[in-house]
Amino acid sequence: MADIARRAGLTKGAVSFALNGKPGVSEATRRRVLAIAEELGWQPNSAARALSDGRAGAFGLVIDRPAPALGVEPFFMQLISGIQAELSRDGVALLFTLAEDVRAQVAVHRDWWASRRVDGVFLVDVHVGDPRIAALEELQLPAVVIGSPVASGSLPAVWNDEADGVRLAVEHLAGLGHRSVARVSGPADLLHTRQRSAAFDAVTAELGLRATTVEADYTGEGGAAATLALLEGPDRHTAVLYDNDLMAVSGLSAAQQHGFRVPADVSLLAWDDSPLCGAVRPGLTALRRDIAAYGAHAARQLCDLVAGEEVRDLQAAPPELVRRGSTAPLERPAAA
Repeated sequence: MADIARRAGLTKGAVSFALNGKPGVSEATRRRVLAIAEELGWQPNSAARALSDGRAGAFGLVIDRPAPALGVEPFFMQLISGIQAELSRDGVALLFTLAEDVRAQVAVHRDWWASRRVDGVFLVDVHVGDPRIAALEELQLPAVVIGSPVASGSLPAVWNDEADGVRLAVEHLAGLGHRSVARVSGPADLLHTRQRSAAFDAVTAELGLRATTVEADYTGEGGAAATLALLEGPDRHTAVLYDNDLMAVSGLSAAQQHGFRVPADVSLLAWDDSPLCGAVRPGLTALRRDIAAYGAHAARQLCDLVAGEEVRDLQAAPPELVRRGSTAPLERPAAA
């Protein structure tokens, strides 16, 4: 600031007014100071700025998924890219870390807020009876839930209706003639898993289908094991819906390795389309959501919330079905 003041022939106080957008200097002076600051490569000091206006200039995201699984799951990579793209417009950083479980996440949130390292946080993978909601309300830490508003308490939510995707997928499979449809789900203690399970049971019952849900863990290994369990025995399922793309890709590979033809013997459908779904053969039919836009919506909501604006729940656009070669009409046994 002293260097800029010397170059501009101004006091440090006038330079401070100009750099921080405060009244007290003319617009011409402000432009001259900013031009000199850019020439000198000046950047605001985040610690000093936090002392002056109480802002950290960063938002936080804590996830309790295992690091190896997180690194290969496209959903979170797309979500984070959408969040970061929106935050970069306002010069806000994203502070990201992993934690063992939701209680460890609460501890991270308390530490971040006590040390003013973040101005707000994103909450993902809401659990049934999630303790993070009450903790964030108690801390009065601004937060946006990326998930259903059913369990978000007073926190605003950006969400998809899980029932929309379930109905779209199941009706597609039923329309191809499948009467025995299975689902490989994520962990049962996640709220969106419970919502999908309830919708799956309701839609399959409405359509008169035989239905089974097997719980897995979003990993490739879990998806493969669940797929083979569903395809065992003479009364096997003829179609399988997966709760994420990674389990679907691994399920496809496992089915093929054990002699099942896709889609002649079994049709497979993935939740959340990604490049993985188009890279395998046959390509996986999938439910497509704009995950990056989903993250951007959440980022904008949190920016507005921290700025003191009123923020309400925001429902994202429903998914669409991308048809590829992994689903086909059920082949009927030849007449004797």
